Amino acid sequence: MTNAEPRMAGLDAAQVAELHAAARAIRDNRPDEARRRIDGVLAAVPGHAEALRLSGLLHGRRGERAKALDVFRHAVELHPDDALLICDLGSAQAASGDTDAAIASWRRAAELAPQEPMPWFNLGRSLQQRGDSEEAVGILHRAAELAPAMVPARILLADALVHLGRFDEAIAHYRDVLRQYPACGDAWRGLSSIRTRALTDADAVQLETLLRRRDIVDTDRIAMGYALGRLEEDRGRHPQAFAALSAANAALRARAPWSAEALRGYVDAALVATADLPAPLDPSLGHEVIFIVGLPRSGSTLFEQILAAHPEVEGASELPDLGQIVQEESSRRGQPYPQWVAQATAEDWLRLGRDYLARTARWRAKRPRFTDKMPENWKHAGILRAMLPGATVLEVRRDPLETGWSCFRQQFFQLPHFSCDLADIGAYLRICGQAMDAWRARDPQHILLQRYEDLVAAPEERIRALLDACGLPFDERCLDFHAATRSVRTASAAQVRQPLRADTARAAAYGALLDPLRRALAAD
Repeated sequence: MTNAEPRMAGLDAAQVAELHAAARAIRDNRPDEARRRIDGVLAAVPGHAEALRLSGLLHGRRGERAKALDVFRHAVELHPDDALLICDLGSAQAASGDTDAAIASWRRAAELAPQEPMPWFNLGRSLQQRGDSEEAVGILHRAAELAPAMVPARILLADALVHLGRFDEAIAHYRDVLRQYPACGDAWRGLSSIRTRALTDADAVQLETLLRRRDIVDTDRIAMGYALGRLEEDRGRHPQAFAALSAANAALRARAPWSAEALRGYVDAALVATADLPAPLDPSLGHEVIFIVGLPRSGSTLFEQILAAHPEVEGASELPDLGQIVQEESSRRGQPYPQWVAQATAEDWLRLGRDYLARTARWRAKRPRFTDKMPENWKHAGILRAMLPGATVLEVRRDPLETGWSCFRQQFFQLPHFSCDLADIGAYLRICGQAMDAWRARDPQHILLQRYEDLVAAPEERIRALLDACGLPFDERCLDFHAATRSVRTASAAQVRQPLRADTARAAAYGALLDPLRRALAAD
């Protein structure tokens, strides 16, 4: 009897059954059984495409990234026109950190199988993550057309449109998802993030009704809780807003509690380890980079938007490269950061700095300088005077009560996160501020404090001073930063496309409800 499954061509019925059983074993986390069944088929039919594909997936599931890559590369050599193999090779390359190779693989898979949605989805998601939102929109639209039930593709499409400032189109996509899946937390999260288009009273009723149901999964319930809290705040119902946000934060914190003690220990060790660093071999290395660091929700995206309006600066948003380089060096040395800092030579720091510049070269393809706005880079500010001594580091600060409350009302996806508890927020702000004060005292020419309130009070004066601090000539376009066309991949994507406003304070309306945050900020 002819096999009706094209991917099982060349196998007999027993071998087909073995691979189906192997796939179920991978799904159900029974790796030893899966390996035995796959190896049995490969012993009988060496080089079979589907057996090799399952073998690569199994290695990936077990965290064996190098082995997964080897298997997929070998499989694609044997079957160079197998779109599914090439698509999975792309996923293995992405998991190993080789984004460029992954994108190339997904492009090839989409060419070979243009009616298959997964290559388009993977490609669009990767392009969106690296900031190519314009191209990502078209590709994600293709994925959504091919698979209308693939909600992640439709959500990512809407997210990309938000990042490009195409808010009405994004809202239409989010609303379309909600018509089919009313409890889709990601759609509610997306709508709620567009602060220039408020949710409605009808949305409040729908959210309250959904949150009373018991069949809503935690991830959707948490996202809807944040959306309801922000909606209630917009309606001036501050006790109800506080209650909704507190419930959402408590549920998120329960998934992965954050430890202030762990951060304090890390920062204390980093302060000691970075007190004495070797003089840089190339004091100008990294002059292309403008790091923007500090607390989320402090105005950092606004400062980046101003700089990105300058013709010499590319706004790269939140780049993972600095943290990845530190982590990879820790793995290479077999010691966690900052334990190895004392052993690092000037040559080591030069190597790491050049690695960072090589990884971020794409952001200098059109303009000579770029911003890296990853807030958590503050944790590595102490090593920059050795690693990238020519870089400018802007630490953005906003009123701590406003910053803390803004963090509490924002859902962050990195867990554990300090923002889920008012006392944790206060501790994080204090530890970050103390560390940055110490590092700025060691490198006052390159680590520069910028205050959000000063910018709001005197925009042109502070923008001129900002550009001067970065070694940039004044440009009128920076005054009209809200008109800059770029992908803004943060929660402030809507706000920074509006003229500067002085009426953004929200915390005072909550009165005594925020006393726990006030006490935490005032603690020694």
